[in-house]
Parts: sequence; C-alpha cells; structure tokens
Amino acid sequence: MFELKTLALFLVTAVAEIVGCYLPWLWLKQDKSIWLLVPAALSLALFAWLLSWHPTAAGRTYAAYGGVYIFVAILWLWSVEGIRPTTWDLVGSAVAMLGMAIIMFAPKNA
Repeated sequence: MFELKTLALFLVTAVAEIVGCYLPWLWLKQDKSIWLLVPAALSLALFAWLLSWHPTAAGRTYAAYGGVYIFVAILWLWSVEGIRPTTWDLVGSAVAMLGMAIIMFAPKNA
C-alpha cells in the first residue's frame, strides 16, 4: 500500500508542476493571457506542498520524483500537446520509473 500511495502522490505532484510550468509557457510562447500566471503560481505552490508530504528524506524524495516527472511529462506530451512519444521516449520513461522504484522502494538498511 505504501508503494501505491507514494506513486499516486508523485503523479499528482508531477501534474501540479507541469501545469505550473505549462501555463507560463502558453503566455510567453503562444500569446495567451497573462492571467494564466495566477493559476500557474497556485499550481507551483501546490507542487511544493505535495513534495513535503513524503515521509522519506528530502533528497531521496526529490531524486525519485524526477523519474516520475519524466514519465508524466511524456504522458503530457501525448495527451495535451498531441505529440505521440517515440519508442525512445517510452524507453527513457520506463528507465526513469525503474530508477524511482529502486530509490524509493529498495531496502534502506544496505
């Protein structure tokens, strides 16, 4: 159960970070409303708050989170931006997720 909760929390955290970064990108690159910066700031604040929920050391949490971020960013590429991931995108995401699992779920007494 710990593993599922950790993964779910990482997934929600990654979405919050990506939304917080994507909205300013829309404003800067696609001339969307500057008002997108308001939900972007809220989303980034949510991202930081969600990272603090993890019970493990901050450095371990940040390192493992990076793997989930990569995976979610590739899903975002496909679902939001409409760009189908390449085989190498998928392989890289799988490697990143494996790294996350090793960092978070391997025994810590070694």
